Amino acid sequence: MYTVAVKRDFVGQHFLIGGDWGPENDWHSHHYYVEVQLQGERLDKHGYLVDIVDIETQLDKIVAYYKDKTLNDLPEFAELNPSIEHFSRILCLTLAERIKAETLSFVTVQIWENEIAWASYRHALQ
Repeated sequence: MYTVAVKRDFVGQHFLIGGDWGPENDWHSHHYYVEVQLQGERLDKHGYLVDIVDIETQLDKIVAYYKDKTLNDLPEFAELNPSIEHFSRILCLTLAERIKAETLSFVTVQIWENEIAWASYRHALQ
């Protein structure tokens, strides 16, 4: 299985809802790191799993949308606790809609909210 990955970082804000998580219930910022991993069994005729420039372009657009925003205010988080688990799923499905390559089998998005805590979501394509 081949894997190609791209990583970006940005600052975003949120506050957790639906429970008592102390300071996490208050509005605060995170310096998020997002890693996108694309996987597939075969390469295209050029020896690529996927065009890495396309991945970078689409990820940059997604990051620009979330950069410096409060997740709670965005429609995709309506009635959701803006956890990194939900965030990784939302980013993964958004990217899966935008990246088109017949060689791809899986898209995984991993999001770190600090140096020690991360969540990921894996989506099967086709």
